[in-house]
Parts: sequence; structure tokens; C-alpha cells
Amino acid sequence: MTRIDFNQSRFPGFARLSHAALALLAVVLIAGCGSIKGEKDPTAGWSAERLYQDARTEISAGNWKDARTRLEAVEARYPFGGYAQQSLIDQAYVNWKDDEPEQALAAIDRFQQQYPNHAGTDYMLYLKGLITFTPPSASFTKFTRQDPSERDPKGLRESYESFNELIKRYPDSRYTADAKKRVTWLVGTIAQNEVHVAQYYYERGAYVAAINRAQTVITDFQGVPIAEKALYIIYLSYDKLGLTELRDDAKRVLDQNFPNSKFYEQGLDEPGGSYWNPINWF
Repeated sequence: MTRIDFNQSRFPGFARLSHAALALLAVVLIAGCGSIKGEKDPTAGWSAERLYQDARTEISAGNWKDARTRLEAVEARYPFGGYAQQSLIDQAYVNWKDDEPEQALAAIDRFQQQYPNHAGTDYMLYLKGLITFTPPSASFTKFTRQDPSERDPKGLRESYESFNELIKRYPDSRYTADAKKRVTWLVGTIAQNEVHVAQYYYERGAYVAAINRAQTVITDFQGVPIAEKALYIIYLSYDKLGLTELRDDAKRVLDQNFPNSKFYEQGLDEPGGSYWNPINWF
């Protein structure tokens, strides 16, 4: 095989071409570095106050992305001042409004860890309750008309815990009255979820599991209307298991608390099915 020798003395044109290519590459790299250096942060050198006030302006305009950028800059550049504390509060709010619940909860967690005795703790507990009370997926219920008690109860329980902590720690907070109303709704909704699960188990022949879930409603959610159905499921499940004495005890409690219970006549399913369950649309 013939070997091609690109000796620069024999091919001076090739050498000039190589040098030109290298020079061009160097120019491109230098230009690129210059353009990168030219992209300066417009907020460089801003004080914490100016960054925060600019963030508040963006919040008022509903520009959540720009507001978030300014608030994060406050926290990063001035982590030990009062503006950093307030920026975390506002970051939680901005992320919540921008349908970023995970980021909002992360900001609340950082705030609670760094400033456990801050005057704004009651608001952060309230906001945490709101975030898990109305997750982004809940916005679709206006189209699906799904009963909230049929959703995953994890968020509902987290919301309940946040509101309940607010009520206990800050009984005079401006947010406590609304938190109490939401807790009342949450207790009923979580109890309904337990009954949904108990009925699911009963209808699949898992009678012991059905009894356990239904009893949770009786012991943990006293006074809720759905307790009537929970007692009826317990009564039915004991009957299926052939435990007549326990069945009769359950019936006695049901009759004492809910005389002439409607479930004896209609059974477990609501007449016509649940309007709020989208499966009944089809």
C-alpha cells in the first residue's frame, strides 16, 4: 500500500490551510467565550431589599416565574437576613399559585427547619394545609365530578395534620377559624374514604379487612354521619363470617344510634349509584 506523506515542506499549501483552520477555530472559541461573559445577570449587585421589592412587584402582577427567580436570589445571596426569611414564605406561596406543590412544600420545610419560632409559622402551617387540601389533580374534579373521598387520602390526611397543628399551636391566629372549617370537612371526607375501602373489601369477600377498616371510622371519627354505613358493613361482615354474637352486637349498636337505618332496605349502594363517581356517567 502506498503511504501518503503530508510533509509540510513538500505540501506548503496544506500547512497554510491547517494554520488557517486553527486560527479560525481560535476566533470562534474566543467569540463564544465573549458572548458567554456578555450575558450578565441584570440583578447583579442588587441589595436584598431591591431584589425582594422587585419580587413583590412580580407577585402582584402574577408573574410567578420572575418572582420565583428574584426570591431564590434573595435566599441564595443574603441567607442570614430578614429578607431571606420572608423570601421563603413568599416562595411557598408563589410555587403554590404556580401549581408547583412539591416546590412549595420544600420551601415550607426549609422555613420550618431554619425558623421554627418565626412569627409567620402559623401562616406556613395554613398554607401547607391548603397545598395538600387542593392538589393540582383536584382541579379536574369539576369535570369528572369525582367524590373527593374517593381520592388518595394521603393528601387529605397531611392537610388535616397541618390544619390541626395550626389550631392547637395558634388558637388565636387569623387563619384558625378557616382551618377549623376545613378540618370538619376533612374528618368527614377521610371517614368516607375508610368506608369506601371497607365496602371494597366486603364486596370481594375480605370480611375481616372490611371490619377493620369500618371500625376505624367508629373509633377515630366519632359522630360522623358515615358511621351508619360503617356499622352496617360490620354487621354484614360478621354475618358472613358466621359470628352471630358479634353480628348481633353490631346490629344493636347500629339500631341504637341510627334507628330504622336506611341501609337495611337499600343495601350498601346508594340509589342510582353515586352521581359524583365518573364511572356512572357511562
